[in-house]
Amino acid sequence: MGERLKDKVVLVTGGGRGFGAAIVDAVAKEGAHVAVHYNSSKAGAEAVAEGVRALGRRAMTTQGDIAKWDDVKRVVADVYKEFGRIDILINNVGDVASDQMSWRDITEESIDHVLDVDVKGTMLMIHECGVRMVEAKSGVIVNIGSHVVVNGSPRAPQYAAAKYGIIGLTKSYAAALGPYVRVNTLGPGFIETERTMNRDDWKSGRREAYIQRTALKHVPRPEEIVGSVLFLASEDSGHITGAFLVCNGGYSMVGA
Repeated sequence: MGERLKDKVVLVTGGGRGFGAAIVDAVAKEGAHVAVHYNSSKAGAEAVAEGVRALGRRAMTTQGDIAKWDDVKRVVADVYKEFGRIDILINNVGDVASDQMSWRDITEESIDHVLDVDVKGTMLMIHECGVRMVEAKSGVIVNIGSHVVVNGSPRAPQYAAAKYGIIGLTKSYAAALGPYVRVNTLGPGFIETERTMNRDDWKSGRREAYIQRTALKHVPRPEEIVGSVLFLASEDSGHITGAFLVCNGGYSMVGA
């Protein structure tokens, strides 16, 4: 338990399961009150919110499809109605097209969905929260990207394109919303969530190949990555904005 985010109001998209749930738990343990967004995992979101309350923090859940602007407006309005502000937005929602095992299997539907969720959805959330944060002259936005932007993805090019798009949004809104709002992106590698472990390629050799190429020889659990999110969300990174932080155990070592 810490106090880096004491009494801050944090909105976490996709907070009902996986990495999002770990982020919610981490920010609550640092003193934050949390709005847990979900689209379809209502039961998960309610359970995660209850965990926040058990820590003595306030929590709420809010449902919406972030690829729809009306839903995003309603989600943000719901959080403001409950808490009166949003100090930190963590854009965790993303789609990796995990069922697609080859670029040859790409469909127009998958392209549209991944770009809608990862690029459009992230942009809408940044935009709606950013407007209010500028008015309040304070705010932090952390986008969850991916290390896929370093090497690309022959499996799912639309996923790599979407995560590149998030970097463009990060730089653009960091410039647009400064000096009051900081906007950064975390680029993790594979994280051993339930969704990852159930992927066909993960169960048929990719996990072992990934570990072999990773300097730290380890695939982290969600709890091992949330510290990097906290760093970008807190004043520990107070003079960093428009940045992309790779967090993948040395799988893709980026030069200066």
